[in-house]
Amino acid sequence: MAGRRGGEHGRRGGGRGRRPVRVGGRPASYSGTGGSGVFGSAGVANGGPVEHGFPHLETVREAVTALYRRLSRDTVQTFSVSVAPADVAFCDTDDLHLGAQRVARQIVRHFRLPDARLIVGFREMTHAANVELTAGPEYFVELNDRFRTHRGDIGAALAHEVAHVYLHRLGLAFGRTAENEILTDTVTAYLGAGWLLLDAYREDGVSSQKLGYLTPEEFGYVLAKRALLFGEDPSVWFTSPQAYAAYVEGMALAREDERQPPLTGAGWAGRRRYAHDRRHATGARPAAVYAFTPDPSGGPLRVSFPCPTCHQRIRVPVGGRVRARCGLCRSVLECDT
Repeated sequence: MAGRRGGEHGRRGGGRGRRPVRVGGRPASYSGTGGSGVFGSAGVANGGPVEHGFPHLETVREAVTALYRRLSRDTVQTFSVSVAPADVAFCDTDDLHLGAQRVARQIVRHFRLPDARLIVGFREMTHAANVELTAGPEYFVELNDRFRTHRGDIGAALAHEVAHVYLHRLGLAFGRTAENEILTDTVTAYLGAGWLLLDAYREDGVSSQKLGYLTPEEFGYVLAKRALLFGEDPSVWFTSPQAYAAYVEGMALAREDERQPPLTGAGWAGRRRYAHDRRHATGARPAAVYAFTPDPSGGPLRVSFPCPTCHQRIRVPVGGRVRARCGLCRSVLECDT
């Protein structure tokens, strides 16, 4: 999905202000300056190779932290209910344009944007979608003509574009283009609409389809973090077997976050390594998520580690069992320091 600038160039302002997006798993270049809006885009692999694994994991975690910093825990909690499959259902007998507008309204409502109005159209283009980010309240979204016959994925395309509008209004963005797209995918998934993007992923021996810059496993990871927070199971909504497999892999990594020392959920091997590092107190091993630092006032040694919920770093004194509360997401963590 791709975006373009609003402002003086308008919706039909030619090539200036547009950018191609990631196709076939590789980031495309982009160009364009001017205008009063900002870009919003995401990648799409349609028939090309799909990247797998967790290559963007650090940025994904930074995006979760940034979301909590911008919204607060209380606001994140208002998104405890995901977009319902029935709200974005689209069958072949539905009117294309009326159906797209209906789905857009549901996703706008989910993102708490009551005054925003999406005008959805279709045209032939190489990427999945455009959104024109202006001051609003109307936002023009164009979807690739392929969605005329792949209507079940219209909700996924619109979820990403509405998330761009949401972040645009929040003023939340990362500096680099690719990182900003990872932020958008992460926010879409963490706030309850991104399961649609993962469900749009399909791959077999002869064809593939994926929307977004995150890999399928990274989408699974963010959805798993959300599931652990809210007690939700998005896997029951998946129609794609490949999406389910990616979610399972993402859940395994999300649970591993909760088993890192000094958390009491760490396994025997992790606790043993932690005890060794604590005795030597030479900082962190390259693969460790924790780091030891001396107290500048001469107090006890301190250890810092990421909160498994929001990834904000927490610092506590070393000295046995302790209960720590994350100052950002307010998670209460049982630790053995």
